[in-house]
Amino acid sequence: MKEIKVFAPSSVANVGPGYDILGFPVEGYGDTLKVKPRSDDQLVITSIKGAGGIPTDSSKNVSTVAVRSMLDELDSNQGFDFEIEKNIPPGSGLGSSASSSAAAVFAINELLGKPFEKLDLVRFAMKGERLASGVAHADNVAPSLMGGFTVVRSYEPLDIFSIPFPEDLRVAIIYPHVEVKTADAKMILKKQIKLSEAVTQWGNLAGLITGLITKDHQLIGRSMIDTIVEPARSILIPFYQEIKTNSMSLGALGFNISGSGPTMFALTDSDEVGNKILKSAVSLLQRHDIESHTFISKISDQGARVL
Repeated sequence: MKEIKVFAPSSVANVGPGYDILGFPVEGYGDTLKVKPRSDDQLVITSIKGAGGIPTDSSKNVSTVAVRSMLDELDSNQGFDFEIEKNIPPGSGLGSSASSSAAAVFAINELLGKPFEKLDLVRFAMKGERLASGVAHADNVAPSLMGGFTVVRSYEPLDIFSIPFPEDLRVAIIYPHVEVKTADAKMILKKQIKLSEAVTQWGNLAGLITGLITKDHQLIGRSMIDTIVEPARSILIPFYQEIKTNSMSLGALGFNISGSGPTMFALTDSDEVGNKILKSAVSLLQRHDIESHTFISKISDQGARVL
């Protein structure tokens, strides 16, 4: 192929009690990349649309850093040009950097005849995540590449699998236009937790995964409780507790922070409930002069794909 155009979806990670291990992609939002081979060994970003402040230097962009790790493993000196179109801004908590990294390694793998399986692509895309946040986590890149509700069982060795989920499950996304720095969101977390807190979290995680697999909405709702990360990070998001309380009263199954924030999400069993939640959240934020972007999505069963 002389050129390829691919899409990788944005994603929600740190789902409920699943910090750094649970994630799923959303529909209709993500990054589109157009990639074509060069006659030299350079990785060149020719354009970036849809977001400002993203470096075009190949040593500082998550897409090309992820691709470089992939080419190094192949011992390849093939160069490529990249046109990047971003649909979700960096710092939103919706896996913006992961979408770029996932799309880039997926595109190169296609152009080179698919020498790698998707789990390898996750490993390469994680190098982009390390550049973006300082930590090579997989809970955004895995769903962006693989699709569906993904679980990161282990990082060493990397072990990731997808689980079934209710087809009628919806996610209502609320992205307030405020800044939450990933570094601050990580710094605020406890370095040590009580055993009793860990036991509660493990129980909720087991319940959430079981509820998804068995399509038990009530069990999903009872288990969407994060006793460790949410209490710390929620203070960085204006009016978080009020929005959560309103959302739960309107019928949300569960409510939590997407990634490190500021995006919040509610799981619901219908578009009707989701729309009520979004209307309430937007109204509250507007009263405090905070702009926001909202949408409702299914959990996408598709990851990165050729357009």
